[in-house]
Amino acid sequence: MRHNKSFNHLSRQSAHRGSMLANMTISLILHKRINTTLAKAKALRVYAEPLINRAKEDTMANRRLVFSYLQNKEAVKILFQEVAEKIADRKGGYTRILKTGNRLGDNAKMCFIELVDYNEAMLKDKDEAKAKAKTRRGGKKKAAVENPVAEAAAAEPELPAAE
Repeated sequence: MRHNKSFNHLSRQSAHRGSMLANMTISLILHKRINTTLAKAKALRVYAEPLINRAKEDTMANRRLVFSYLQNKEAVKILFQEVAEKIADRKGGYTRILKTGNRLGDNAKMCFIELVDYNEAMLKDKDEAKAKAKTRRGGKKKAAVENPVAEAAAAEPELPAAE
């Protein structure tokens, strides 16, 4: 029985699934963004985020552990040098899934999965939002009028006296 075992096997045997997720993680680290199906992206997030979290602490034990999963020296080097700098202050959520619609051939749900701190367009929008948040919404108020009665009289047009 498989009660309470919620794990997507992706219609693959264990060895095939492990190697596929390792290859996808390598591609994600090298290219910072990959296009895949939604089911694979969700499985990849569960597989890759603990490995990315290991990169925060650059020790020989962590490097060896990550290498045992990925089997790619270049990906491990980039993960511990470049990616670790960008995610140093982040507590979790190192990947983002952006849905792109359905694939034409088999109508599978497609998406992009990317490393969060590498999307320049979203980072630029975030910086602009911070800049906009610093400005006041109503602008500066006009200088206080010293004599409001004089201003009210000046605002009304004078009518010629009818004599």
